[in-house]
Amino acid sequence: MRTWRSLLKAAVMGVLAVAIVPAAPEAVPAAAWAVTAAPDGSGQRQGDIREALSDLPGLRVIEERPGAEPGYRFFILGLRQPVDHADPSAGAFEQRLTLLHTSADRPTVLFTTGYEVPLSPRRTEPAVLLDGNQIGVEHRFFGTSRPATVDWSHQTIRQAADDHHRVVKLFRKLYRGAWISTGGSKGGMASVYHRRFHPDDVDGTVAYSAPNNVDDREDSAVLGFLDTVGTASCRDALKAAQRQALLRRDEMVARYEAWAASTGSTFRIVGSADKALETAVLRAPVMFWQNRSASDCAAVPAPDATTGELYRWLDATAVLSVYADPVAEHFIPYFYQLGTQMGYFDVPTAHLTGLLRYPGAVEPRNFVPRDIPMRFDRRAMPDIDRWVRLHGSRLLFVNGAQDPVVAEPFRLGPGTRDSRIAWAPDANHRVSIADLPPQGRAEAAAALFRWAGVPVPARG
Repeated sequence: MRTWRSLLKAAVMGVLAVAIVPAAPEAVPAAAWAVTAAPDGSGQRQGDIREALSDLPGLRVIEERPGAEPGYRFFILGLRQPVDHADPSAGAFEQRLTLLHTSADRPTVLFTTGYEVPLSPRRTEPAVLLDGNQIGVEHRFFGTSRPATVDWSHQTIRQAADDHHRVVKLFRKLYRGAWISTGGSKGGMASVYHRRFHPDDVDGTVAYSAPNNVDDREDSAVLGFLDTVGTASCRDALKAAQRQALLRRDEMVARYEAWAASTGSTFRIVGSADKALETAVLRAPVMFWQNRSASDCAAVPAPDATTGELYRWLDATAVLSVYADPVAEHFIPYFYQLGTQMGYFDVPTAHLTGLLRYPGAVEPRNFVPRDIPMRFDRRAMPDIDRWVRLHGSRLLFVNGAQDPVVAEPFRLGPGTRDSRIAWAPDANHRVSIADLPPQGRAEAAAALFRWAGVPVPARG
């Protein structure tokens, strides 16, 4: 059985005493601790980075883990953060961070995950291209990065941006070169939100697959995308599979409930296995195109497929485990953000007329316990969009043309400077700079190297 962490990747993410976070100290001289990779990759030490990390106020070195690439050291860290950056008396929590350290002389990449931070030493694409250090930040209120009692009103894009600001301010005492922020999907959104409120924290931002839902009441772009992406035969096959899943609802739900019983799972958050199944069916086309390609259309079950085949396909496509409580509870911070500031999108339902039982089943409110109040702020996303168009600078948006999530993309405006939007024609939600056409790939990489102040590598 997959862990909920792996499921979080497939789906779209400590108890502390109350204290005022102290101010950061003077910079630690880089020469006293810098670790520079030797030709054999072992590293030549001039002091120890672990000692320097331990000297940073509010930062706890939890452990150093093996497995990093030659020339790197990998640390799991905890940083004391205020629950409310405007009111230190509201308490504090420990935010989980990771650090891939190579040298103080290299650029540093701020990896805004948007969800939990991966606890494995894997570099993001910008960190690989720049051969730089990387600091991964777990989003507030995900994973272990939450106070003993969560006041959900503090789960806002501004509070998270202020978290990221404090991370940069603290670690710049050690890494004083160029900084690049990056993230994918919700993490990419978080990197842009960080720039909105702290535009000078980093020297450039690479946001992958980051949607920009300016008006949560307007979903025509996503609906239009789903009506035109791929081939007509593939779209029709997906619609037919959805219909079959709901026509065989009793058999499908019985299988779902049997799985839940075998794993000790329940459906208290969503409401029932029946509602969870319907939600998964509704989201299936979006998740299909988000994670797969036209070549996978042949695997969509035909109307004469067995119920077992249909169930397995739906599980692989829409990740049925996500809607059961053991995993769904880890998505509460995500859906809370969708339902209070970031917004979500509607899905096509005309072909399912007469088969649906739960109006608005895909709305974020259905994934957040009712005792958590939610009120949508319609000013948040227009503010972000306006900043990007009028004041944004050094922004690189990398999108896959087959990804429904970016049917509503960020757009550049008359005030946007030194920025670009790059599209990979055949890529989906897992897009990378490497997926771009040759000219676009070269331009994107050149911008990244220029922002980081490092020479463009010679072509081999």
